Amino acid sequence: MGSLDGKVAFITGSGRGMGRAHALELADRGADIMVHDLRAAEADETAAMVRAKGRRAIVSHDDVTDVAAMAAFAAKGERELGRIDILVNNAGIGAERTGIDEVTPEWFQRMLDIHVKGTFFTTQAVVPGMKQRRAGKILNVSSMWAMTGNPYGATYIAAKAAILGLTKAWAKEFAPYSICVNAIAPGSVYSQMVIERDGIEAAKKRWELIPLKRPAQPEEISYSVAFLCSPEADFITGQVLSQNGGFAIVGI
Repeated sequence: MGSLDGKVAFITGSGRGMGRAHALELADRGADIMVHDLRAAEADETAAMVRAKGRRAIVSHDDVTDVAAMAAFAAKGERELGRIDILVNNAGIGAERTGIDEVTPEWFQRMLDIHVKGTFFTTQAVVPGMKQRRAGKILNVSSMWAMTGNPYGATYIAAKAAILGLTKAWAKEFAPYSICVNAIAPGSVYSQMVIERDGIEAAKKRWELIPLKRPAQPEEISYSVAFLCSPEADFITGQVLSQNGGFAIVGI
């Protein structure tokens, strides 16, 4: 797969799990990394791991919903690292394990703020530099559930579906500037967040329903991220790739 030498990647929610895997995979391919996570210790650890690979890293501990703070970090990246070539909108929280009756207005708003507002305004902060350079890759992280639905987690599904809408709209809006915008929609991934939320035994029962009989490892998702952010994907925009082990096979 193509080199990312000389590129700078801004990855939200990269303190652990898939976000950390994305950061390390892109660093392995030559990119310098803008690490972001509200969990300060985990963000700092990811940055140290990136630097151990010989790549530069700067860190933000801001809330992704803080528009001014995220814009300031984007400006810092342009100033200190020279450019932002890649944005991976990965920051998120897990779905509620309830139906509609137990959803509070506060939970509803927080879910949309993190996934949709965070994705929208972080992208807004990064795009001017990409437009000026007439190049860039934006990769939005959605979910298989945004394509298939689920018996619970409606606010999460709505937020992740909105991200698919942003991906399609931005692909056409930014195309005149040679900025490619795509999304991934992972299915089950073995991650700390999933284990903390559901417990290992409940997770294993869900994984048995996957045709490949296992969840993805975070780095398996990162391979797709790296491809879609690489020069090999320069003619791919507005598309959604779902890594789900065959659980959801969606027709064209």
